[in-house]
Order: sequence, then structure tokens, then C-alpha cells
Amino acid sequence: MAVELKDETVWVRERIREEEISKYLDGGKDFIPDDEIGRKLAENQKPDRARVREILAKSLAVQNLTPDETAALLHVTDEELLDEMKKTALAVKKKVYDNRIVTFAPLYIGNLCVNNCLYCGFRKDNEDTKRRVLNLEEIRRETEILAGRIGHKRLIVVFGEHPQTDVDYMIATIKTIYDVKTKARVGEGNIRRINVNAAPMSIEELRRLNEVGIGTYQVFQETYHHETYARLHPKGSLKAHYAWRVTCMHRALEAGIDDVGIGALFGLSDWRFEVMGLVYHSRELEEKFGIGPHTISFPRLEPAFNTPYADRSPYKVDDETFKKIMTVIRLAVPHAGMIVTARENARIRREAISLGITQTDASTKIGIGAYSAEGEDQEGDRQQFFLGDTRSLDEVVRELAEMGYITSFCTAGYRCGRTGECIMELLRSGQEGKFCKLNAVLTYREWLDDFASEETRRAGEKVLGQEILEVKNRMPSIYPKFMEYYERIKRGERDLYF
Repeated sequence: MAVELKDETVWVRERIREEEISKYLDGGKDFIPDDEIGRKLAENQKPDRARVREILAKSLAVQNLTPDETAALLHVTDEELLDEMKKTALAVKKKVYDNRIVTFAPLYIGNLCVNNCLYCGFRKDNEDTKRRVLNLEEIRRETEILAGRIGHKRLIVVFGEHPQTDVDYMIATIKTIYDVKTKARVGEGNIRRINVNAAPMSIEELRRLNEVGIGTYQVFQETYHHETYARLHPKGSLKAHYAWRVTCMHRALEAGIDDVGIGALFGLSDWRFEVMGLVYHSRELEEKFGIGPHTISFPRLEPAFNTPYADRSPYKVDDETFKKIMTVIRLAVPHAGMIVTARENARIRREAISLGITQTDASTKIGIGAYSAEGEDQEGDRQQFFLGDTRSLDEVVRELAEMGYITSFCTAGYRCGRTGECIMELLRSGQEGKFCKLNAVLTYREWLDDFASEETRRAGEKVLGQEILEVKNRMPSIYPKFMEYYERIKRGERDLYF
């Protein structure tokens, strides 16, 4: 694809549409009330046991918590209550999402950026970073490895904010990825769902993006704290416009993108404030559109090449606090999928599973063109930050099986229309887990036959036996059709789903 070179200054000046911000504001103010959040955190510092247990019961009923209830959980320090919170978080996850963990891979497309975020290795003024944007042939090669050699079915494609990676380039990228079909051991390797992590866009651009069949549109606010946000995103840059960013999910939902993903970069500001910001964001979307976030992510500030702020931030989050953050979000927004990534080490990711995490990545490389490149897995001057876990998808799937979890490669919900308001109701009622259990088993059978090592296959067969027995006992009317699909997949058919 020939890239039309655009004047960067003009492109930046034309990006933000004030009329697409003001329509979502209340009296000119956004929905993150710093003073109110501070007050609620102060007023809920000493919750008694009875109140905490009432809050946990509400969460277990898959009801969203209020900001006051969330603030109360954030201040729990009693070890017995903390243990109850963790056990309830896992119970909520299993009630809503059953015994599944979804896996994906990130694909970083380029590291050109017009912004100067103080904590980011890709910031514009980091002259030591080696800049690159993949062309469509390079994207095809990356996809062939991800889909054909590793066996991923889902990608999160990460775009920088730059005229060379604008919406036209995004659309061409997505079409190229979906077009890749490779030979696997038995069936075929292909990407069936592409989620997008990109900068805020206009409603028109988001409609165009939606037309090519994206899954979740993901934008992280980084920090919800207004003063901190202004300090970390230099004035004059696109990202300095807090309101343009915090209303991006409003525009996405108005544009017809049903599934949106939010997150905060923990380590930039007070972690309690950030959790409250995520809860306020979720409530805002539900109130305005009837759809909360499909996913909430938990990136934690990590060291980055030639980026001193990432090392010296006064708000760094330790492991125990990080686990508490995940626990509280699972309880506060019980319907949402929760993502923890390979930023974290293997131990933290294992522990996160028991706190209600539903998605994680594997075989992760975040250098530009890193999947098809020879040499070291991590090259600081080519990637945004340093990873904590570089294990293969095969290793992660095997570990999950040994923990008793089934890895789901299912993408049927998106293609069957179980998105947006539909999936929110299914999640709250516990019905989505039934569809997903069936499709998790079918796609797991596919992946084991097409990509798994012998050791992973043996571990996976044990999980399959347990899951099939559950289908037989819990869904006897569907079981015969399910087993017909299962046997057809064993004989080499692919992509059968309910």
C-alpha cells in the first residue's frame, strides 16, 4: 500500500472535533468528578464487616457497585475480609464467564507518534527509539506466524497516533490480517477477531472502522486524575486534550461499535483514584448507552527505553496492591471481562486468574516486526516497554489446563451478534457462559489438534473430558448436537459454533 504522506502539523490540528466532545458533557464538565471521588474515598475509610459482606453479596448477584461501595472495598485491610473478597471475585467470574480464559496476542504495527507522554518509550522526543511502520506485506508475514505457527485466533492490533497510521491505514491493516489463511497441522490457521487499541477518533472514522469488522475498540485513559493527566501529557499535544480522550467511548458506541475496552495505567497517580475513575467511566457508559465496557484492562507502569519517568514515578503499585485492584474491579463491575497482560511476570498472571481475570496474552512480542524477526525477543529501542512474561501460547495453555481452566479460542459471539446490549444481558443473567462453554470446547479441540505440543495436548484432554461431562449434565437437550459438532471437528472440520 502506497502511503500518502500527510503534513503532521495540519493532521494534528484537524484531529479533535469539539462538537463531538461538548455533546457528552454536563454543563461543560466531564463525568470524572475529582473532588467527589476524593470525598467518597475519605468517607468510606473504615467499612465494618457487615457492610463489606452486604457489598460482596450484591456483587455475587452480578449487580454493579456504587462508587461508595467501591470506595469501601478499596479501604478493606482486614486479612479475613480480603480473603472473602478474593473468593467472591473468583465466584463472580465463574458465575458470569464459567471456567474459561480467553487468549490473544498483541500486534504492534508502528511506533511513530505525535505525542510526548512522559512515561512512554514511543514519545515523539525520544530520539533514540528506532522508528518504523509495517507495510502490508510485513503485516501479512507477522500474521502468518501468529495464526499459522502459534495458533492465535484473536489479535489486539496496536496503532500509534500519527498520520502514517491513520484510519485508512488501519482499515487496510485489518483487511490484510483477516485475509491471511495458513496451513496448520490438521486444519487452517487464521485470525477470526481483531480488537483495536488506538487513539481517540471521530464518529465518522469509527463508523468506517466498524464496517471492516473489528471486535473491541480499546482506549486507555492512562490516568483519570485531571491534574496528573495534564502534567504527564504536555500542552499542545493531541493527547493533552483530556475531554477528547475520556469521551472516545461515547463516540465509539454512537458509531455502532458495540464492544469497548477501557483501562488505566496504574503507577501514574493514586491507585484508589484510578479504580474509582474506571467505575465512574463504566457507570457513565451504562447510563448513556445501556452498555458498560466489554473489557477493563490493568496495565501497570513498566520500565521503558530512555524514559526516566517510568522508573521514578512516586505512584508505583506493588504486587499486593495490584492484586487488590483486580479484586475490587471484578467485584465492582462484575459483568466486564478483565485483561492482564504479559507486562506482568508469570507468577502474578497465575495469581490474577484466581481473582477473576478472563483474558490474557501469550507468545507476546511488542517490538515492531518482532514476530518474524530474528534475534532477541526484547529490544528496548524498538518496543514501548519491557515485558515480564514471554512464555509461548503452548506453555500458557498447558499451565491453564493444569490449573483446571479451559482456554477459549471462541470468536462466535461477535459473529452471531452477541455483542453490545445483548451480551450485557447474557452476562448478567449467566446465560453467556453456556454458549461460551460449548464454543470453548469446540475451539479447544481445534487448537489441540492443530497446534499443541504432545505434553500440552495430554493436559488439555483431561480438561476436555471434564468440560464435555459438564455439557452433558447441564445442557442435555443440546448435548447430541454439540457432540455431532465435536466429532466433525475431530475429523478435520473447522469453525463450527453455537
